[in-house]
Amino acid sequence: MKRPEHAHVTHCNAHPPSDGGRCHPNAPDDSRWNENERNETETERLDRNWIQLLQELRVVQTGVQILTGFLLTLPFQQHFSDLTSAEKYIYLVTLSFSTLATAVLVAPVAMHRLLFRRHALPRLVRDGHRLALTGLTLLGGALTGVLALTFDVVVNASAGLIAGTIAAVIVLALWVMCPIYQRRGLRPHEPQ
Repeated sequence: MKRPEHAHVTHCNAHPPSDGGRCHPNAPDDSRWNENERNETETERLDRNWIQLLQELRVVQTGVQILTGFLLTLPFQQHFSDLTSAEKYIYLVTLSFSTLATAVLVAPVAMHRLLFRRHALPRLVRDGHRLALTGLTLLGGALTGVLALTFDVVVNASAGLIAGTIAAVIVLALWVMCPIYQRRGLRPHEPQ
């Protein structure tokens, strides 16, 4: 199947920065790279990006929904009233993070349904990406809170603080610092 001839459009030209600024001079030319290396049109790239995003969301949604469901049952447990005010505060913050993460991570699916057949795939991929990052941030907060609360209740407040700090450091290291470090070494012509 022969692809239609079309002008090469750089990622920066196709999706200029929202702040009106210039693209980074070392930003990869995704459109040209995808066309050359994958023999892929812009629409095919968007389809692939959307499918990859949905697959990533499927992985996280299950875990965050189970976590939220578990947290929602805690107030109905017999010893929940034994929690201190500080522990109840940690619980409510953690529940809020988990519930918001659930809503934010499901939002791209709802957006897709409402924008179905409206030719909004570039917007869906862009906004879905942002929502996924936001949802992961909220999930990181929820995981940190769950660990802090658990150690606080089982051991003491100091153990809860230490466990929460360690959880936050691990989440930041694995979810933020490692990808940033790996990203730094990539060149525009290298597969990502």
